[in-house]
Parts: sequence; structure tokens; C-alpha cells
Amino acid sequence: MPVTAGTAQARPGPPRVLALLAAAHGGPALAVTAVTGLLALRGGLHPLDAAAVTAAVFTGQLTIGWGNDLLDLARDRAVGRTDKPLAVGTLPAGWVARALVVAALASLVLSALAGWRSALVNVVLATGAGHAYNAGLKATPWSWVPYTCGFGMLPSVVTLAASPPHWAPWWMTAAGAALGVGAHLLNVLPDLADDEATGVRGLPHRIGERPSRALAAVLLTAASALAVTGPAGSPPAWAWTALALVTGLAVLTWSGRGRAPFRAAVTIALLDVVLLTVA
Repeated sequence: MPVTAGTAQARPGPPRVLALLAAAHGGPALAVTAVTGLLALRGGLHPLDAAAVTAAVFTGQLTIGWGNDLLDLARDRAVGRTDKPLAVGTLPAGWVARALVVAALASLVLSALAGWRSALVNVVLATGAGHAYNAGLKATPWSWVPYTCGFGMLPSVVTLAASPPHWAPWWMTAAGAALGVGAHLLNVLPDLADDEATGVRGLPHRIGERPSRALAAVLLTAASALAVTGPAGSPPAWAWTALALVTGLAVLTWSGRGRAPFRAAVTIALLDVVLLTVA
């Protein structure tokens, strides 16, 4: 059918489901979900409890991503973000708002199935921390606090769903918190200029790109060291090898040039996830 002069042609885009996943920051959401699932399996949870707590975390993460893109819609359009389906108009805001409500209700129900202790920590301290970041903390010097809380509490979301319920060991909580802040610093680095242009000045913006990269390397290395030395007993040889690799990558993160430091820091974060879940 020909397009007449008064007819607007719809802008092509990805399928709605893929666009919804992109608007939910699908990569990080799936990564956090995978870590939760591995922790649940390693923690010996009953299969139904493991499924419930993993799904509760996943749906909670979806609400954080969709909430972020809805709140940042004007900012993303102002700086011309072409990687955001909402900003480029390939996904209606109404779809995202409805999906957020459905995911929030699902997360509440699934969290309750995992037990009230796990539910309280997940809803208030893990998922809630992400929404506090979106609501304004990301533009303050305290932008790192939600990541400390959300990642630090994630192991306890799992262990509090166990029988009997219990808090995660201190070293696992500390490793998760260090990993979270390191991830925050790395995640913001590519968007420093766009954020500054729209008035978002969190901790990474205030201390600058190079100090943020160095601090991320220190925190991610500390997370690795906690994951290796924290568990009872003598660490296996492969764990020491992984820690030595992390140390080398940390040096590259500090002294390298171009994209190499960022890739090295991301590799440390991936190794941290492996060490934490195996531990």
C-alpha cells in the first residue's frame, strides 16, 4: 500500500519482546539471575525453592531496568541514545509501564514463595536498592550505595530461602558488595559525557574516568581475594591461579591504554562471578 503525503511511516525496530528485554537491560538482568541460580544450586536449596528465588530475582531485575528507562526517557532522547528502544520510539512507553507492573507483582508472589525472610531482603534491599538508584541516588555522591546493598544482599536472598534460613557468610556479603560497586563504576564509564550533559553526577562522574577505573580494579580484585580466601579450608590450586590472573588483569586495568583496561576489568568481574558461585 503506498504511503500518502499525510501518512506517517512507522519506524522499523526489533520485535516487541526483544525490545522489551533491551529496555529492561536484559544483559545485566540475566547475569544477576544466572548468579542467583548458581548460588541456589550450590547452596543445596530444594529445586522448587531454587526456582522461586531465581525467578523472583529475575522479575525484580526486570522492574529495575524498565523503571530506569522510563525515568530516563527524556534524558536519553536529549543525548540521542539510539540503543534505547523507548528513546528511539520503537517501543511504546505504555507497554513498558504495563510490563513493569506485571513483573513487580510476579516478583512479590515469587519472593513470598521463597519465604518471608528471603522475600523481605529481595524486595527491600536488593530490588528496592535498584529503584532507589533510579529514583535519584545515581545523581549523587552516594550512587555506589544501592550497588553495595543490592549485590551484597544477593547471596542472603538465596541463603534465607534455605532450610533452615540463614544469612550468607560475611565474606560472601563483602565480596558481593565489592563486586557491585566495581560493576557500577565500569557500567557508568561509557556514559560519563552523556550523563554529565543531562545533570547526572554520581560518584564516577565526580572522581573522573581514570580514578573510577582504578577503584573498580581494586574492588574487583578484593572481591576475588575474598571469594578465594573466605571459605573454610585451604583454597584449591586453581583458585590461586585465578587470583593470580585477576591480579595481572588489575595491573592492565590501571596501566593499559585504549579499550584494553575496560575489557580487563570486565574480565575480572566475570572471574569474580565464577569464584563467588563456586565458593
